[in-house]
Amino acid sequence: MSDNSMRGLQVVENNRTLRSKADDCLECSCSAQSDGIRFAPPETGVERIEAQFHGNGFAPHRHDTYAIGLTLGGVQTFSYRGETRFSMPGQIIVLHPDEVHDGGAGTDLGLRYRMIYIQPEQITQSCGRPGSGLPFVPTPVVEDSYFQRCLIDVFEDLDQEIGALKLDSFLSDLACGLKRHSDIPERGAVGDTLDWKAVTACREYLRENAEDAVSSVQLEAIANMDRFSLARQFRQAFGTSPHRYQVMRRLDRVKLAIVDGECLASAAATGGFADQSHMTRHFKRTYGMTPGNWQRLCSKGRLLS
Repeated sequence: MSDNSMRGLQVVENNRTLRSKADDCLECSCSAQSDGIRFAPPETGVERIEAQFHGNGFAPHRHDTYAIGLTLGGVQTFSYRGETRFSMPGQIIVLHPDEVHDGGAGTDLGLRYRMIYIQPEQITQSCGRPGSGLPFVPTPVVEDSYFQRCLIDVFEDLDQEIGALKLDSFLSDLACGLKRHSDIPERGAVGDTLDWKAVTACREYLRENAEDAVSSVQLEAIANMDRFSLARQFRQAFGTSPHRYQVMRRLDRVKLAIVDGECLASAAATGGFADQSHMTRHFKRTYGMTPGNWQRLCSKGRLLS
């Protein structure tokens, strides 16, 4: 890969490696660089990264977004829904919100990949059927040449924003790809008719009041439904529970505070956590590493440019 770009990147089907004009073999470049994470400029609703690891990168964790990735070099191994999975260069990884998984390099050569994290509501809206929930892809390692080209396009340059127009097109293509590989009847069989307006109002309230203690009584009043129906519909719409959604928004604030140079104790307070240890427990459960380790990898991420 040339610099931090995927321009010129090609898929070679017969030997199942991703190659670029600058790199004859990305597996070789994997072993030459240090571990780290590089972040693209922030954009509403999505987060893009490039990561490189040797050994076990992440302990078991879960997040409230779709995680869609493309393996660039090495072998990516992870546990997901009770099975050990492997992704080779050029293969796509699709992880559903709130599904526990870990991750690491399957060989001594190390691992290099790019990943985009997408809010579930963007997928629901892009599917054009907000009343029927999220598409679920039961097999997390996918081979699909059109899907792959869409990801290569959105991963092309991590130094620049995707831009609103291009992002809208990508989300539309992504929704089609997810539906194409999904098992919708399995995940769509929910007794409640989804009240999109009500659950969206609750989501926005949780987002705006992430630092506060929000009660079920407050959400019941906003949604005009009982807490159990709300919990079911919220998960159907956004892939996670109202409580976990609020915790994730707190962790979003923590990550931004750490990037801005705040110490971990201060970042915990910024996120609305009781203390640093409280924040650390949630952070590790969500991202598979401690906030201190995440902070170090972010600083080392400059080596990936």
